[in-house]
Amino acid sequence: MSPDKQDCDDCKMKTDYKPRIADGLLARKLAGKGAVLIEGPKWCGKTTTAKQQAKSMLDLGDSGVLRQSQQMMEISPKTLLQGETPRLIDEWQTIPPLWDSIRDEIDKRSDFSQFILTGSSVLPQADETIHSGTGRFARIKMRPMSLFESGDSSGKVSLRELFNGKTIEPLTCQTDLHQIAYLTCRGGWPMATFLSGDIALDQAFDYVDAVVERDILRVDGVRRSPERTRLLMRSYARNISQQVSYGTIKSDMLSNDSQTLDEDTEIPPVCPSLRS
Repeated sequence: MSPDKQDCDDCKMKTDYKPRIADGLLARKLAGKGAVLIEGPKWCGKTTTAKQQAKSMLDLGDSGVLRQSQQMMEISPKTLLQGETPRLIDEWQTIPPLWDSIRDEIDKRSDFSQFILTGSSVLPQADETIHSGTGRFARIKMRPMSLFESGDSSGKVSLRELFNGKTIEPLTCQTDLHQIAYLTCRGGWPMATFLSGDIALDQAFDYVDAVVERDILRVDGVRRSPERTRLLMRSYARNISQQVSYGTIKSDMLSNDSQTLDEDTEIPPVCPSLRS
């Protein structure tokens, strides 16, 4: 099927879709911008959430569609953007020039709610696009599900109401300590919330394996030790609630690594927040 002929059967609301806080935010951003870029870690639900509001889709995550689209990009970029709006462009970063084509198309159409872009957190380099998208694109940062979104919390305590000064009456938590520990380890990855027990926990372990074995290489193409990457992630997790220096991370990692660590190569670019 050619990319310009794709329908959007997958864009229809699924019965097992759990509403996200981002749903309302996406609708609001679309109402005031030509395109919305949804950013966030892999597997946090960006594409699935976008499908709920998209009316057509170009799935560049499909290798066949990607090959055809790369050829079409050389011939007629505008063809890739034709379809009911909002049009979802998934894995858009696989064809970086699409960004500028979308920006130009938004200017020509002079209308809102035209495109939704989703894709990997490893984005193209700045010099791979011409325009910044300012004024045409809005950005939404998505994260894994909160306990309220996954259905594991009643939502009786509202953060919004707290900030609005509402008084909270004493409440009894129905979730025991064992379940709280389990939910913490399981995380809020949408697919995991439909699973239970060890099978749900496996999703988090498998996610970490994928990051240390493969995804970290995609940041800058530099091969790094999976073992040391795990040490870094553990140290980062232990120190995530505070600002720490390179030296602190290095000392923490050295306690479990007999090899010498160089402070300049210890922290990969995926953790710029550690540079304090």
